[in-house]
Amino acid sequence: MSDRGGFTLWFTGLSGAGKTTISHIVGPELERRGLVVDYLDGDVVRTHLSKGLGFSKEDRDTNIERIGWVASRLTRAGAAVLVSAISPYSETRAHVRGMVEEHGAFVETYVQASVEECARRDVKGLYAKAFAGEIKGFTGVDDPYEAPEQAEVVLETEGQTPEESAAQVLAELEARGLVPAAVAS
Repeated sequence: MSDRGGFTLWFTGLSGAGKTTISHIVGPELERRGLVVDYLDGDVVRTHLSKGLGFSKEDRDTNIERIGWVASRLTRAGAAVLVSAISPYSETRAHVRGMVEEHGAFVETYVQASVEECARRDVKGLYAKAFAGEIKGFTGVDDPYEAPEQAEVVLETEGQTPEESAAQVLAELEARGLVPAAVAS
């Protein structure tokens, strides 16, 4: 366990932008450096913590606030919390930032990719269904995504590999003193 205290690394972006992929590269590296890592993935949380919520703005906000509350508790306990959630609304992200920052650092990481690129990567076919009108209220298609205006990290995932994105995140965490520098093996 690191003596640096806990923090939350909040990956936000469209479905398919690379949030979960990048977090699953960053997480094991943080563990290798001695941190306790917890993952809060939007899809997993919806199954276990937010079952029954729909996709109205109110339900989306409730889901993100629940994730933020859990992240704040884990941050308080000293964990490195990696959240991967679309979290489309700026006001709700600001609210969860406030909850987490009572106990540790909040590092908002905007995983940026165009709707077209996210649709190309989509293995579940959700974008195709949304474009065809079979799914209503799909973020980035017919429901808004409010991009962060002052994210601590911006990852342009169309122009770099997931490993390059993860390295960018780790460099930022090191620069902020949240994780120890990597030791060459």
